[in-house]
Amino acid sequence: MFTGLIQQVGSLSGKKTRRDGMNLVIRHTPWDSPLGVGESVAVQGACLTVTSLHAGEFSCDVLAETLKKTTLGNVSPGAKLNLERALRADERLGGHIVTGHIDGRGKVLSLEQKGADWILEVACDDELLTGIVSKGSITIDGVSLTVADLRLKSFTVHLIPQTWSHTSLQALKTGRDVNLETDIIGKYVQRYLGRMRGGKGLTMDKLLSAGFAGS
Repeated sequence: MFTGLIQQVGSLSGKKTRRDGMNLVIRHTPWDSPLGVGESVAVQGACLTVTSLHAGEFSCDVLAETLKKTTLGNVSPGAKLNLERALRADERLGGHIVTGHIDGRGKVLSLEQKGADWILEVACDDELLTGIVSKGSITIDGVSLTVADLRLKSFTVHLIPQTWSHTSLQALKTGRDVNLETDIIGKYVQRYLGRMRGGKGLTMDKLLSAGFAGS
């Protein structure tokens, strides 16, 4: 599990295509405690496993399904990458609950500076939009953000100077694809309501069992 609070911005040192996916080599600055083989690291929001370690670098394998869902297959050597290590049980949950399982891609429609902040508008398909609510949480390239405005085919977020200067989002341009993960709590609510609409509906027995109605 992750929080969407980026710990450092690394860069792609190299990549190699394999039959079943791709191997990425990511350069990073030293961590407070060293990385370990088998550890989970969110790279641009996608949860990947460290497969080998080198001086100032780690390697990870990306499966074909992950390449299909994310932007990782299109990243060029030297590109900046948001990095976050998995959350420990004794750490603060400063952002929101992030699984590192990307739901799909969005496309940057606009990026406009307003005062000290930046306003980012991202378009995505209807399936993703149904899991996004105004003032709810969204993860863009691994960064925990709050939805400012929900529109017919897109949504906006505001990037404060700290987020802008300490993540790879500052490299975004109009037309660029981004990785999106919607709120995990919203997914469960959406599935539950979908099952209700499938014919089971909301019954008095359900209201009673949930404590919403009395005798």
